Amino acid sequence: MLKAHSRVLEQLMLVGDLLLVAGCWLAAYGIRFHVAGPPSHGTPPVEPYLLMLLPILLVWGIAFRAFDLYRPRRIGSRLSEITDIAKASTMGALVLISIMTFFFRGYDYSRVVIVYFWVLSIVSVSFARYVFREVLRFARRHGYNQRYAVVVGGGELAAAVIQRLHARQDIGIRLLGLVGDTKESDGGIPSLGGYADLRAVLDARQVDHVILALSHEDYGRLGGLLEAIGDEPVTIHVVPDLGRFTSLRGGVEEFEGLPFVHLRESPLHGWNQVAKRMFDVGFSVGVLAALAPLILAIAAAVKATSRGPILFGQERMGLDGQRFRMHKFRTMRFDAEAETGPVWAPPDDPRRTPIGPFLRRFSLDEMPQFINVLRGEMSVVGPRPERPVFVERFRQTVPGYMLRHKVKSGVTGWAQVHGLRGNTSLEKRIEYDLEYIERWSLWLDLKIIGLTVVRVLFDRNAY
Repeated sequence: MLKAHSRVLEQLMLVGDLLLVAGCWLAAYGIRFHVAGPPSHGTPPVEPYLLMLLPILLVWGIAFRAFDLYRPRRIGSRLSEITDIAKASTMGALVLISIMTFFFRGYDYSRVVIVYFWVLSIVSVSFARYVFREVLRFARRHGYNQRYAVVVGGGELAAAVIQRLHARQDIGIRLLGLVGDTKESDGGIPSLGGYADLRAVLDARQVDHVILALSHEDYGRLGGLLEAIGDEPVTIHVVPDLGRFTSLRGGVEEFEGLPFVHLRESPLHGWNQVAKRMFDVGFSVGVLAALAPLILAIAAAVKATSRGPILFGQERMGLDGQRFRMHKFRTMRFDAEAETGPVWAPPDDPRRTPIGPFLRRFSLDEMPQFINVLRGEMSVVGPRPERPVFVERFRQTVPGYMLRHKVKSGVTGWAQVHGLRGNTSLEKRIEYDLEYIERWSLWLDLKIIGLTVVRVLFDRNAY
């Protein structure tokens, strides 16, 4: 019965989508030739555009099915559905242009109408799906359109699955219980028996979803559990126990029909990388131009108050472990490490120049690093770069330390705006650095820049 209802709903959704697409094609014609105003040679007849509706409905129907837009999406995200709609409509528009080129050469269809149609089809179908999903979520929160599930597994992973399903009543999946070796209830649902009882549970109860949340140590049971499920008409979900191995935005991607699980991936690739680089260049140019008088005054003060070069260059380690020379205004004697070697700067360091404490206190010594940003060696925001000698030391003692090198080093960072600057807890700094990489967005970069201004005024760890 459920399968029959699903097929009916799928057909209704397909008909609704195609009606929307047809309406978008006619709306695009109307916007171009009636709202925007007819071209100088007059409004073209509507008949050729009506004739094009047949191939449009055929192509869009195939495209929507090809991108699997009618499968159940109880646990899917809104964004993934909108993305699939955009991909299907884009493919449909490209095929439509090919059809017009090869089979309708006798008529010149407006390219503007095609662009309007492409945009309208994405927006209208996405909005209709959003409304449809929200209606379903409302009904499910009130007890309608429910499906029933059992969780198979135990430990923290099964508890996490149960907790998330309980928190999302809107997806309409009601948990019947837990199947596993533990005989105690877990996460507020009853125990239905051990792994060996799975077949009996499926025979005795109406189960629509089986969620396999096995701990890493129980993976050997997977084959037997799938055999016990057999050809039972249930939806099977596998939640891999990879939390202990996953970092930096892990995910799943399909490659030639095989699922590839990414355990470690930088968020800064593709358009994200381009957007961050454009922001870095624009922001750095703006800072250097706006503060040019101050920069010249600092350079003159450094030269006048101590012997040695104005800028101090030091080798640091950045993106993918690559070394570069980071520049600062010199705040210490030019031979400061001749006797001590590489060391952390302590409070009241006697090696500082007369204006060194002032420059370091307000981070003015960092300003030449915007040149490093323009050269592509650093970013405005990111984990602070460290000296290779310290990196080699820390990577041996601090778990996950090298993961911070999956993005460019920054002039300021998430750890710094939380007060972790200078000789502070290294473990906490790494924790904030990795959190930044996980959460990265341009908005977060802007937030960190704003907080940096506050920290410059009130930070007591700068010396």
